[in-house]
Amino acid sequence: MKIATLFLALASSAAAFAPSQQARNNFALNMKVDEMPGATAPLGKFDPLNLATLGSESTLAWFRAAELKHSRVAMLATTGYLVQAAGIHFPGMLSSDVSFESLSAMKPLDAWDAVPEGGKNQIYFTIFLAEFITECKGTHYTKGGPLPTIVFPPIDFSTVNPEQLKTRQNRELNNGRLAMIAIMSFVAAANIPGSVPALAGNPMF
Repeated sequence: MKIATLFLALASSAAAFAPSQQARNNFALNMKVDEMPGATAPLGKFDPLNLATLGSESTLAWFRAAELKHSRVAMLATTGYLVQAAGIHFPGMLSSDVSFESLSAMKPLDAWDAVPEGGKNQIYFTIFLAEFITECKGTHYTKGGPLPTIVFPPIDFSTVNPEQLKTRQNRELNNGRLAMIAIMSFVAAANIPGSVPALAGNPMF
């Protein structure tokens, strides 16, 4: 249950760490799936369940925003898991009786369990605040507004060449999709021994 709560919370925080999309990069509600960033070789448009045809164009915009958020938080989660597994940590104390060094000696999911409830609540509140701000700014993406953007610090891509911007968006989505597979594999390996043969026997899983 704690693991599920953690990843649900992380998923909602992705907008707080995402590159800003300026007005010219608003989600076009008449855009076809084949024309959207992320439809790249070798798979092109990969939608075997035809989810893009469900509902309205606003539904498609919501799907894309959800994919972006999950991609971004998966990249953060995968990086965080690897950093924790490598024993890299902040100096000093997390709380009066928990040091960062002690957490770095644990498996990543065990380290989360060891974080005091007050610390977890602060993380949850920060995630909620970031999500609330990004979802309430200007025109919503389901109505043609910009996709989820960064809260702090703001990053302006309005001067980037359109072709270069699309290339960067493709890279972000492809890296995010791979990161989603990676973090799911990490969680499976940590909770179901032998479920990921490549990670079997690794002390951090």
